[in-house]
Amino acid sequence: MKQICIYPKEAAIILGKSQTHAQTLLRTMKDVYNKKKHQAVTIREFCEYMALPFDDVFNMVNGIEKR
Repeated sequence: MKQICIYPKEAAIILGKSQTHAQTLLRTMKDVYNKKKHQAVTIREFCEYMALPFDDVFNMVNGIEKR
């Protein structure tokens, strides 16, 4: 099964930032997308907000290598 949500540790690795910075960023994104505390940020929302290519980030989070 593929993962569709992104977590601070993964966001930190993708962005090359600290985990604390990634946590702050995801909290900001939850505010922007009007999400409650218990709701997760999806990879698609993360990509839209950060203007990153969805396929690349999705594959990175799910450990899928490009061919």
